[in-house]
Amino acid sequence: MSLYVSPDLLAVAERGDVSDAEFVDCVRTSLPYAWEVINEVMTGLHRDGGDFADHEVPPPSDAERGQLLRALASDAIRGGLERHFGAKLAFQNCHRVAAFAFDAVGGEQYQAFVSPRGQLLNQSPELRNC
Repeated sequence: MSLYVSPDLLAVAERGDVSDAEFVDCVRTSLPYAWEVINEVMTGLHRDGGDFADHEVPPPSDAERGQLLRALASDAIRGGLERHFGAKLAFQNCHRVAAFAFDAVGGEQYQAFVSPRGQLLNQSPELRNC
C-alpha cells in the first residue's frame, strides 16, 4: 500500500474531491522519508533562488527506497507535491531527485537531467539494485 488513508480522509474521498492540502498531508504522514527528501530539494530550490536543486544520497534502507519510488512513480502523488511546493520534480533513480523551477522546465539543465544520456551517466555498480 502506498499511502495510509485514515477513515476520515477515505470518507471525504468517497463523497467527492479531496483538497490538495488533505492529500499532501496524507503523503507527508504516509511516506516520511520521501517527504523529507522532496522537502529538502524544494526548500533548496526556493532558498537558493536558482532553477535547480537536487538530492544524491542513497536511501538508508529498502523501506526508504520504496517510499521514494512510490512517491515519484505516482502521477497523483508527484503532481500533488509539485503543486504544494510550486516546482517540478524530476527523478533518475532510487536516490537522485531534483526540483526545477516551473519556468526552467524545457531548459538546457532540465533537458540534460531527464535525457537518456543523463540517466546513463548517473548509473554506477553500487546503484544497480535500486
